[in-house]
Amino acid sequence: MGWKEAAEPVLTRMPTVRRPEGHVPFKRKLAWTAGILVLYFFLTNITLLGVETGQTSDLFGEFRAILAGEHRSVLQVGIGPIVTASIVMQLLGGADLLGLDTDDPRDQVLYQGLQKLLVFVMTALTALPMVFASGFLPAQSSLTLGGFTFDQTQVQLLMFLQIFIGGALVLYMDEVVSKWGVGSGIGLFIIAGISQRLVTGFIQPTEGGFFYDWYRILTGQVEVGSLVTSDGLTTLLLQDGHLIALLTTLLIFGIVVYAESVRVEIPLSHARVKGARGRFPVKLIYASVLPMILVRAVQANVQFLGQILYRQLGNDMPSWLGQYNPRGQPVSGFFYYVAPIYSPQDWMWWTGNVSQETWMVLIRIAVDLSFMIVGGAVFAIFWVETTNMGPEATAKQIQNSGMQIPGFRQNVGVIEKVMERYIPQVTVIGGALVGLLAVWANMLGTIGTVSGTGLLLAVSITYKLYEEIAEEQMMEMHPMMRQMFGKE
Repeated sequence: MGWKEAAEPVLTRMPTVRRPEGHVPFKRKLAWTAGILVLYFFLTNITLLGVETGQTSDLFGEFRAILAGEHRSVLQVGIGPIVTASIVMQLLGGADLLGLDTDDPRDQVLYQGLQKLLVFVMTALTALPMVFASGFLPAQSSLTLGGFTFDQTQVQLLMFLQIFIGGALVLYMDEVVSKWGVGSGIGLFIIAGISQRLVTGFIQPTEGGFFYDWYRILTGQVEVGSLVTSDGLTTLLLQDGHLIALLTTLLIFGIVVYAESVRVEIPLSHARVKGARGRFPVKLIYASVLPMILVRAVQANVQFLGQILYRQLGNDMPSWLGQYNPRGQPVSGFFYYVAPIYSPQDWMWWTGNVSQETWMVLIRIAVDLSFMIVGGAVFAIFWVETTNMGPEATAKQIQNSGMQIPGFRQNVGVIEKVMERYIPQVTVIGGALVGLLAVWANMLGTIGTVSGTGLLLAVSITYKLYEEIAEEQMMEMHPMMRQMFGKE
């Protein structure tokens, strides 16, 4: 008996959100999407019961923008376990170690069940060190609820249970949006979290906000002349004023929207309906920017491992692995070089804000660039192949729709060869370009401490969400379009 037969009773009984039996009206889809969005914001504002008050270090602080969670809340882990499980499934599927045929309905159920089970496992593995390792989420020494008093260990178990439930809720909220709403839940949560950070970072008149120095000038706390000095200009441009961050944010918006519009359009015509023509667009960012989540998730997990080792070993940690400052940030060794660059203060050594040697900073920049560019291209290829966007799957979709490429025989193999001229090359170029843009945006900084990757994700996902809403509206106005595209 193979593993599929042994695991089938468990995997087929995994809780799942039922698919709609027929067409879901557009207004109802919007209602489901809005409802899940409100629930997401509600959960991010529920503080973990039993957590100690006061400031604590956030393991995923610099990755919060793309992990769509909130520190010390029920959604502590965000979409991290879902992304990690997706990486594992893509690697196993790409190496054909699972033996699952995604075209077989039975194997599809097993694949989805296995992915959900893996999400639960990853949620537990992520939550355990957060709760039980010292310095991450300190628990109260005792807690009284309804006349019952819990000791510290029981409080930690209660916190672990809350984080696990939060991770499960994110999984099923994503499934509800994917089946009953517009777009995907993961994309929706990323947009929500990043938009909140952008708005907050732009309007708040406190340190770190865009208007901080302008607010101090207007209120007389600082003189304009003090900002004209070299130190003052450095502060205004790179730190509190965030003028460069504003320009970077606007440039990223413009570049991503432009890149989304750059495409190669392959002409199509219907084999039986004369005059019915169309185009298959192969966009420059063909795999979208979602593979960047996978790349950053790998980096987040590496830094997570480094934080755990540092908390457990302290000064006994081997120097080649890394040394950490009092704020819990790596300052040397392996974990320093593989840490992403988050802001200008991480690499502009001439400003005096960087304590590392110049050669160390240059190595870190080179590693971050290489990892993001190569990782972006590799994960883009994985994404295209596992989401049925590759040449073979695309050729089958075109063939099944009754379309063909003018001047070529109506044959799947012929269409596939034409697609192979464009899709693989565009996938690699687009993935590498997105990785380069993400590092560049991180190096110059963005409004609201949103990472470059987070800003890229927000703009691209919003653009695609706009396209999906426009498509839904078109199909709502013309019901025959749903039958043509198989949406009925």
